[in-house]
Amino acid sequence: MNSDTSPFDPFESIRHIPQYYNNADSHNSALSLILTLRPEWRESKDTIEFVRFTDGITNTLLKAVNKLPGLTQTELDNEAVLLRAYGKGTDVLIDRKKETSSHCLLARHGLAPSLLARFENGLLYKFIQGSVCAPADLRRPEIWRGVASRLGEWHATLPISSISSTCPAPTQIAPANKRASLVAMAELTPGKPIPNVWTTMQKWILALPTSTTAQVERRDLLQRELEWLVKLLGDSPGVGGEKQFVFAHCDLLSGNVIIEPAPSSASASRRSSASSGSDESEPTETVHFIDYEYATPAPASFDIANHFAEWGGFDCDFTVLPTRHVRRAFLREYLRSYNLHLNRAHKESELDDLFDQIDKFRGVPGFYWGIWALIQAQISLIDFDYASYAEIRLGEYWAWKREMNGERQRAGEEMPVRERRWAQDV
Repeated sequence: MNSDTSPFDPFESIRHIPQYYNNADSHNSALSLILTLRPEWRESKDTIEFVRFTDGITNTLLKAVNKLPGLTQTELDNEAVLLRAYGKGTDVLIDRKKETSSHCLLARHGLAPSLLARFENGLLYKFIQGSVCAPADLRRPEIWRGVASRLGEWHATLPISSISSTCPAPTQIAPANKRASLVAMAELTPGKPIPNVWTTMQKWILALPTSTTAQVERRDLLQRELEWLVKLLGDSPGVGGEKQFVFAHCDLLSGNVIIEPAPSSASASRRSSASSGSDESEPTETVHFIDYEYATPAPASFDIANHFAEWGGFDCDFTVLPTRHVRRAFLREYLRSYNLHLNRAHKESELDDLFDQIDKFRGVPGFYWGIWALIQAQISLIDFDYASYAEIRLGEYWAWKREMNGERQRAGEEMPVRERRWAQDV
């Protein structure tokens, strides 16, 4: 991969503020960043307020609003700024330069708020008006239809070329560049765009702690499982047999889905329904996606299966995951949007193929987030039980594998709750 920057590098084109956000001195450090960005607010800095959002479990997210007298809430929100500071140690997990490039690309396509500046440990961007979803909202038909429609647009229209390059063959990597992670990526997905969701997991596995024999054994086990998964699913044909990889969000949990404000949602819903070919009797909210730090080339099936897994929230309530009937309805809406944005006819066979692919991918999100949580358990200062979360998510993967290879049935054991819900028709 060529990491050299060019005059047109999106990362370098974004204004850089050489300051840090300090969680221990949150107000003053955030205020300094905001006043550097908006010097015209200095005379009214006493009316600047910060609203802390706590939907995520990785980063600090603050909304800066200057509550000048005489302005409506909408007018205040139009000028509001979001400050997102990265969690401690998360550079091990996330390529921040790629994240910024992703954000720039999305903004150019009208799919993300304008990126205003980057600072030493975070980003500043325009506030998106609307309400943040809770896990229960994802299960509302008018919301999941909106998510399906928006995700179809993402996957159909966004190029992956700005956030990836073609992976060289292992033998083509110059000795000076033979870093373990690059060689491992080249060997895992030769000839495919990198980074991608598989090489991301490879990078994470290489970052796992290995200070004890048990940790080494677990890392080696996860490495073998990753290689097995890539052999099994790495050449999945993608939507319509055309796109193996799409520009995937890879973190569509409820807190990253924003519902447009109520005053415009009725008309927006009608526009969304009409444009996607939906029945007018099916209301569809217009939604937007935020937080693009995990966005990377991936099979569409992974992105969708990962979203379905988030219907249960951080509590991993498997009893509320979408049934077969709901998954098909979601995919029908997704494919209407996907094909609309590619200006081509919808084929019913695509629905069957995609449904089957997502069924095969249903265990991969647990593997992905399980590895992620094992690393977070070592580095994060956030009050969240990452270690237990890792075991729950990896448990999803092992349950799927035992179901797929028949081991659970041969052992005469009861089907786990998640697998039973996934197999439910209605």
